[in-house]
Amino acid sequence: MKTRYTYGGDEHVYVEVDDEMSLDAFFIALSLSKLVREADIPGVTEICPANASFEVRFDPDVIAPDEMMTRIKELEGEAQAQEKRLDTRIIEIPVFYEDPWTHETLMRFRERHQDPSGTDLDYAARINGYDSAAAFIEAHHSQPWFVSMVGFVSGLPFLYQLVERDKQLEVPKYLRPRTDTPKLTVGYGGCFSCIYSVRGAGGYQMFGITPMPIFDPEQKISYLKDFMVFFRPGDIVKWKPIDRAEYDAITQQVEEGSYTPKIAEVAFDLDAFNKDMTGFNAKLMEALNDA
Repeated sequence: MKTRYTYGGDEHVYVEVDDEMSLDAFFIALSLSKLVREADIPGVTEICPANASFEVRFDPDVIAPDEMMTRIKELEGEAQAQEKRLDTRIIEIPVFYEDPWTHETLMRFRERHQDPSGTDLDYAARINGYDSAAAFIEAHHSQPWFVSMVGFVSGLPFLYQLVERDKQLEVPKYLRPRTDTPKLTVGYGGCFSCIYSVRGAGGYQMFGITPMPIFDPEQKISYLKDFMVFFRPGDIVKWKPIDRAEYDAITQQVEEGSYTPKIAEVAFDLDAFNKDMTGFNAKLMEALNDA
């Protein structure tokens, strides 16, 4: 793992902790970006975290680019030495897998897909070695996921599966992006799952849809009145399969303002997780069940 520092034009420094996503790289990037924020470096106007990386925007009239990069590099050793532990929350997200809306959309854009003969779930199951879409769905929701960043479009979470590297699901994006994706689609691209916060273009495989809004710029939804974006980096997600009746019931509760996401406060310790992933995940999900 070797951190790479590059300039982005005259006003940005991009810090990439590793070439690929890992929880170790995520925690170092999180710690380093936090240290940069706490250092209160003159000229810094924005810090944008991402998957195992972050970008710093600064005013070059206040601080020179080479000095900005030097100040960030000076903090790297301290970031690597920090405890990889995070007080966070685990959230249950209901998912209507194989719903009619994403199915209609994926069939409409079938010519852009690697396998036009089936569905996105059929394809994902086959290339990951599962006998059926149902078996793949089980693998998708049976273990928790870690929100490594929020962005690309407003409120969209990127989720990284909390399992051993050789057990992680991987699915490529569409050969050519779609021009339409239903709002709140649960998608998958590479090693990341996501929830499309708004309707729009997209290239991730589509597996289902959630009735739980995660972005509300008007802040009218009951649990988004304090902040329009639901997710934050470090959140842990447990998908919960639901059927059409449950989907309709939750949709109505959201509209009435009575829906409350199921959430439990937890601590994520990377060393403890790496030592016993199965046992650690079980404790996370037990906390959610007790909520």
